[in-house]
Amino acid sequence: MKRKVLFGLLLFALIKPVAAQQEDSLDNERLAKMVDLSEVIIRTDLNVPRFMSIVKNDTTFYKAFRNLRMLGYTSWNDIRIRDKKGKTKASLLSKTKQSRANGCRNMEVLEEKVTGDFYEDDGSHNYNTGEMYAGLFFTKGAICGENNIVKGVDFNPRSLSGMAKHKEQLKMLFFNPGKKIPGIPFIGDKINIFDPGKAEKYDFAIDFGDYEGQSCYVFSIKARKDLGSRSGIVIDSMVTWFNVKTMEVMARNYDMSYDAGVYDFNVHMEVQMTKFGDYLVPKLLRYIGNFDVMFKKRERGLFTATLFDFKN
Repeated sequence: MKRKVLFGLLLFALIKPVAAQQEDSLDNERLAKMVDLSEVIIRTDLNVPRFMSIVKNDTTFYKAFRNLRMLGYTSWNDIRIRDKKGKTKASLLSKTKQSRANGCRNMEVLEEKVTGDFYEDDGSHNYNTGEMYAGLFFTKGAICGENNIVKGVDFNPRSLSGMAKHKEQLKMLFFNPGKKIPGIPFIGDKINIFDPGKAEKYDFAIDFGDYEGQSCYVFSIKARKDLGSRSGIVIDSMVTWFNVKTMEVMARNYDMSYDAGVYDFNVHMEVQMTKFGDYLVPKLLRYIGNFDVMFKKRERGLFTATLFDFKN
């Protein structure tokens, strides 16, 4: 009896991954039929199901940010909070430099200018935009023993709370747009736009384009205009430039908005990449966000991070 149980468990363990792969393959076939191809793409005889699989499982975008752990670089940081008339009421302009030696990295502030109530009296952040930016891009003290491996890394905000949970959710939204995010009320599963059921709400297209002299596939996702209702729509549009030779993400723009009653947001993000040796790294990040949470003041924030002078 025990042998039968063990055999059954072993068989299940072997069959389950195969079944998941087959289901994913069928999903890619369904998605491929929904993609509009330009005449140029049609002439290349692109394997669209395989292309969709690569898009869904891309890790180059996230790895580019983890590559920053392995390098030295300088960054201009421009964070602004605006009032309802569009005037800046608080800001942080700074120049930071990250250096890396002996398996550790350190960041120093070379220049800094603060206006308005960007910080509380105790030095803590007064705005979520500033706190999230700091959590993603600023470090204090030596950080050692890191790597840029992305295989096996899993974002899991369920076990977190407060700002730590929001940061993890932001990372998922930022690094894995289009995938389900657990723990966000009302919208977590609506972001999973590659699910065949939700994909019907979008127009998908593949075309050729150019990014800084490199040939790219331009993959665009846009919410259909003929739906008549925005129910279930969170990602309004997302455009990604994939290097034709390497399929690395070279740039990505995306717009998201949603009104859940107890909160609403409207966000635009842009990311541009560059190559430093064998490393793909971000060189420009731009964010414009307007969000409101019940019992808190509406926040209109924007930031631009410009990274340069990369060093091994």
